[in-house]
Amino acid sequence: MSDDQVVTQVSGTGVPIPGDDIDTDQILPARFMKEVTFDNMARYLFYDARREDGDRNDHPLNRFEGASIAVVNQNFGCGSSREHAPQAMMRWGVDGVVGESFAEIFRDNCKSLGMPVVTADHGAVVTLQEWLEDNPDGEVTVDVENGAVRYDGRTIEGHIDDAMREALLGGIWDTTALMYSNRSKVEQTVADLPYVDSR
Repeated sequence: MSDDQVVTQVSGTGVPIPGDDIDTDQILPARFMKEVTFDNMARYLFYDARREDGDRNDHPLNRFEGASIAVVNQNFGCGSSREHAPQAMMRWGVDGVVGESFAEIFRDNCKSLGMPVVTADHGAVVTLQEWLEDNPDGEVTVDVENGAVRYDGRTIEGHIDDAMREALLGGIWDTTALMYSNRSKVEQTVADLPYVDSR
């Protein structure tokens, strides 16, 4: 475990992204998945929803640039399992997501990026979205340990998945880094296997 991998909380301004059943193809249209890296994914985040006749429209991501906490509604990230969707959000600047409910694979993909995902009830989420519309510079904090969301002197008692909480607080969410940190153990295990030719 590395201390710089531990995620106890994330804070920043928020962006409300209203709508139920926003799927991964809306978040990151499939035609942009042909790129071989995730480097440019931020450019394609909600690409079609953010444009009208080729020009930028009033989509929240166009109005709340620089926000780091996305506030969404029911069944966010449904559809395909593409990890490009949370990758695009992270590269755009999103550090955490608060919503009514999430597709399980989307939530797990967020965990693998160190991006906390907190669920809260409908009324609390809508109230936060409305507050953000009126207070675009207001700060929102996601408390990983308690699954709580704080803003404007208020606290939303939310829920964070146990596996996500453990991974974020333990600094073990980055499985690639975890494998590299245990590389000598992996190599020793491979060397001890009778059916692996180490030549």
